[in-house]
Amino acid sequence: MMSSLAHPKSDYAKRFVVEPGKKAKLAKRDPEDTAGVAKSECDRRLQKNIQHLFNLQTLLAASDKYAVLIVLQAMDAGGKDGTIRHVMTGLNPQACRVTSFKVPTAEESQHDFLWRVHHAMPRRGEIGIFNRSHYEDVLVTRVHKLVPKSVWSERYEQINDFEEMMTENNVIIFKFFLHISRDEQARRLEQRLDDPQKNWKISQADLAERNHWDDYTAAYEDALTECSSKHAPWYVIPANKKWFRNLAVSQILVDAMTAWKMKYPPPAADLNELRAKLRAEK
Repeated sequence: MMSSLAHPKSDYAKRFVVEPGKKAKLAKRDPEDTAGVAKSECDRRLQKNIQHLFNLQTLLAASDKYAVLIVLQAMDAGGKDGTIRHVMTGLNPQACRVTSFKVPTAEESQHDFLWRVHHAMPRRGEIGIFNRSHYEDVLVTRVHKLVPKSVWSERYEQINDFEEMMTENNVIIFKFFLHISRDEQARRLEQRLDDPQKNWKISQADLAERNHWDDYTAAYEDALTECSSKHAPWYVIPANKKWFRNLAVSQILVDAMTAWKMKYPPPAADLNELRAKLRAEK
């Protein structure tokens, strides 16, 4: 049975969602889009959303009924780390876990591609954040021909089945593709080269990946099209403006989780009896 907690049709959700069954055409989505919001207004709204997310996370943990999974995908330098740092900054780390998916380990390679993902799914009451995800297995593996088309093309349906199963088991999935332009990526990579706090992480491989921009775009469009479903839709977030990216992601989360109307469970003990015991000790 599908979870009763749906993705509401809020303004930002409707603006940025990939409608299930429709082609995701990234060329028709402007990475500079800010939905008419000014940066000065955005900063105030983001801080308000950060506080809301903390309150909603507390409700989620208290109810211990649902889990939330946030999937972040992007081209290199698309802002996955920045989104986690700025949007999730107010969350309680005791009930929030970030998983970064890198090249599979020897053990992971001995299993199906979803094995390591299943192990990283959040528990009830938790928010899990995937920095990259199971979608790498229809992106990198496709672009670099690590497996034949006959293998990666079957994975769309396997991913959909997996996400539907997770939803039926009360994991609510939010998937965000942080959409930047090729020129913006070049600007950010150049900034990294000039920043001693970041340039130690950059390599020749990072720049070489830019040669595959069109291939990655095609792979992303197919993944977004094939795997945006009613229970786990994809949102394409304009991400050239980091401040708007943060607002849009936070707003979609706040709108959805607020609409769930979560409530704290009743006290597990008689409060009057506990008060009487405490007073008796004085």
